[in-house]
Amino acid sequence: MKKIHVILRKEDISEEKLREGRKVAVVLDVLLATTTIISALSEGAEEVIPVLDITEGMNAAACMKPETFVLAGEIHGKPIEGCVYPIPSRIRELIDGRKLILTTTNGTVALRKSASASKVYISSLLNNRAVAESIKGEAETVIVVCSGNSGELSLEDFYGAGHFIDCLTDHDQWNMTDSAKAALHFYRGASGSAFDILSSSRVGRLFARHGLAEDLEFASQIDMEAVVPILKNGSAVPSDRFKRRVNP
Repeated sequence: MKKIHVILRKEDISEEKLREGRKVAVVLDVLLATTTIISALSEGAEEVIPVLDITEGMNAAACMKPETFVLAGEIHGKPIEGCVYPIPSRIRELIDGRKLILTTTNGTVALRKSASASKVYISSLLNNRAVAESIKGEAETVIVVCSGNSGELSLEDFYGAGHFIDCLTDHDQWNMTDSAKAALHFYRGASGSAFDILSSSRVGRLFARHGLAEDLEFASQIDMEAVVPILKNGSAVPSDRFKRRVNP
């Protein structure tokens, strides 16, 4: 029977266990790294390069012509000097045809730590259903990774994990761990809209306080994107683009 498990924080990722068998990882950082990645790719970014910190990001940028990339990042929610703040509303103004080099406190770290899985998908409320449809019939073991918030459970990621599992298990039987069942029950039992849930989270309240309501509303949209990014050779690219390159 197919299995699904939820990891609640990036700190709980075991790269060794992900490497065992043929596990597929689905990484969520709803507020905001994976949402930003999906938005950037849908707006024409050539690729998104998740890096662990600004030093690694600047090293990657040093190998590129200035007009070919956007360097974006935050650390504990604060801007980084020399970087674009990594919110979709800002990135989409700059990104068309360029590469996005991205560093964030939680999401890009979770992506890098998940890279040992046989395949890594990048998901959010925007594209959970599209990712789930891509995985059906392909994966026997799915590990949903909630990036979390600096070592703590993230409400928005847990909600997003539940939504993803709801999309994945519509018509199929899956053997779910307790964490997967808890995320699914939380999503199905949550009162109010996705925007209400995200707004009530710790990060959501920070967004509201700092005038980022537009990006909070954007991240709350459900099933609005069909793009399905995968991590390939260290970069996030749409899976259909990779297929076209391999099988022209």
